[in-house]
Amino acid sequence: MLGRAILSVYEKLRIHFYMQIFSRFEHREATLTMVEAFSMECIMALNKPTVAQFAKMMDISAPNAAYRVNSLIKKGYIKKVRSKEDQRIFHLVPSDKYMDYYMINNEYLMKIVHRCKERFSPEDYQKLTEMLEVISNELMPELDLNQYKN
Repeated sequence: MLGRAILSVYEKLRIHFYMQIFSRFEHREATLTMVEAFSMECIMALNKPTVAQFAKMMDISAPNAAYRVNSLIKKGYIKKVRSKEDQRIFHLVPSDKYMDYYMINNEYLMKIVHRCKERFSPEDYQKLTEMLEVISNELMPELDLNQYKN
């Protein structure tokens, strides 16, 4: 029962995002391949990773990761930013162009949050928040993104 409920919410979030993205393709060329879109999601999740960290997360070779990163740079979706702490290191930072796409989903999530606040009591809303945080932080240890930051 819970599995179906989580899957249903996940699918609806994904479908809404895809609907919004595809509707924008009518007005301009689709420039991100599916692999590049997945790569961008991982780069976003890692929060300014290096190419090596991105390669480690995706479980791909460094040359393959560099190829994907260079393609995303050429298309204007990410940029390499030199580390202030160590000038030899570059971090992958999403561009404004990509953030426009990313915000599509964020706007919908904020709408859902607002609806939850209206629908649930403050206690239930707080409990839902706590439960989702436990799921994310404790019950999904395979997706601890800190393991890719080393």
